[in-house]
Amino acid sequence: MDQIRIGKFIAESRKSKGLTQRQLADALSISDKTVSKWECGKGLPEVSLMLPLCAALEITVNDLLSGEKVSSMEYQKKAEGNMMNLMQENEENRKRMALSVITVAITVIAVGALVVIAAYMDLPAVARVLLIVGAVFVAAAGIAAGAMLDRKAGYFECPHCKELFVPSMDAYIKGYHTFTKRRLTCPKCGQTGMCKHRVTR
Repeated sequence: MDQIRIGKFIAESRKSKGLTQRQLADALSISDKTVSKWECGKGLPEVSLMLPLCAALEITVNDLLSGEKVSSMEYQKKAEGNMMNLMQENEENRKRMALSVITVAITVIAVGALVVIAAYMDLPAVARVLLIVGAVFVAAAGIAAGAMLDRKAGYFECPHCKELFVPSMDAYIKGYHTFTKRRLTCPKCGQTGMCKHRVTR
């Protein structure tokens, strides 16, 4: 999905209806910051908001996902293209999730091997220190790579308003987590909670 194109289309459609971001946000019971985020191409409306948004702007969901008004002749073609884009996005998210798990697993094995070698092999003190420093470096690099892949592998769902969002890297790192949830602040309702990680919309 071309978020920037969709965002520009939302802005154009809103302005053509003579609505401010605040007025559109009030009609959808969301914050004007959420509308601004969409229009800047920094996110897409969650599925539950697409129909109300389209109704407010007098456009179709197909128009919204295409980022333009779709003629009746092109409707079927665009609908199929949009469906394929959603499927491709979900597939890419699954791949990122798998890569994240693999990266963390390889990191754990590599760090474990370096620590075992440093602890049990008969090595000079300098070599032992270098192995330990190397283990720390590998751990840091592996965790960072895994975190970047995991953050972009899908979305986090707010437990309060069900908004789907991708957190900033800073919020992602600072939020404590379980295997499937992370404590984050929702950009829509502003509440903090354990947000479930979802690979697909």
